[in-house]
Amino acid sequence: MQLVLHAGAHFTESDRLFRCLLRNKERFARSGVTIPGPSKYRTLLRKTLIAMQDHPAAPDAGEVLLDMILDEEDADRVILSHMFLFGPPRACVRGGLIYAMAPERVEKIATLFAHDDIELFLAIRNPATFLPALFNDSPQENMPEFLRGADPFTIRWSDTFTALRAAAPTISITTWCFEDMPILWAQIIREMAGFEREEKIIGGFDLLSKIMSKEGMQRFESYIASHPNMPEMQKRKVISVFLDKYAIEAEIEEELNAPGWSEAIIDNMTSIYEQDIAAIAGMSGVTFVTP
Repeated sequence: MQLVLHAGAHFTESDRLFRCLLRNKERFARSGVTIPGPSKYRTLLRKTLIAMQDHPAAPDAGEVLLDMILDEEDADRVILSHMFLFGPPRACVRGGLIYAMAPERVEKIATLFAHDDIELFLAIRNPATFLPALFNDSPQENMPEFLRGADPFTIRWSDTFTALRAAAPTISITTWCFEDMPILWAQIIREMAGFEREEKIIGGFDLLSKIMSKEGMQRFESYIASHPNMPEMQKRKVISVFLDKYAIEAEIEEELNAPGWSEAIIDNMTSIYEQDIAAIAGMSGVTFVTP
C-alpha cells in the first residue's frame, strides 16, 4: 500500500488543498487512489500514536487501522490529510525547532505502517511570516514568549527535515514553498495522487481564483481554453504573467503581527529562508516541487 500523509504546514492553504483533493475523489478512485473522509482517521490516528507512547503497537496494528479507515474499499494509494498531525499552531515551535514533535510522530508512523510505502507531504513557509501566523493563533502575549526564548534567526525548516529524515529514513518527503503555491497548485495535487505532470485534475486553479481579480481570471481561463495542449511548464509561466498583472494586492500581501520586528529583521530572515530552501532541495529522500 502507498500511504500519503499530508501534514500541512499550518497556514499554507492546507484546508483548501484538501477540499481540492476531495473534488477529485471519484476521478482518483478510478486510478486506485482513495481519499477517505477525515472523520474516519484523524482522531483514530492521533489516539493510536498517543497510545504508542506507553505500549508498542501490535505487529498487525497498521493493517487493522487501514482496514478500518478504508472500510472494505479497495485502494493502491491512500491519501490522509491531517494538519494537526504534528501538533496545534501554539505548540509548533519548541527548542527552536519547527514541529518539534514531528520526528517522534513519523518514527511511530513508520513503525505502525512498516509494511507500507509512506510519503510525507509538508509545505514550508518563510519563517518571517510563518512565525507571526503561528503567534497570532497562540495564547502568548509576545513573540519571545511564544518562541520560548529561541532566536528567530536560527529557526530553520532544514533542521526539521533533517530530524524527520533521521527519525524515519524510510519515509520519503515531498515539499514546496507556500509562496509558490498559486503556480504549483495543480502539480501538488498530482504529486499526492502519484500522477504524471500532464494529467488533468479538477480545481487546478482553485487558489489562483482567490488571489486574482475576476477580470484577470476570466482572461486567464479564456487563454488556457484557447491553448488546450499547453505543456504544464508553459502553463506555469502563463500563470506568473497573469499574476503580475491581475493579482489582488490585498490577497497576496501578508499582514505581519510581530511586535518588535523591523523591516531589516524580516529581510534578514527572508534571506536565511532562501538559503534554507537550497539546503532542503539538496537533501536525500526529499523531493522539492518548484515552479
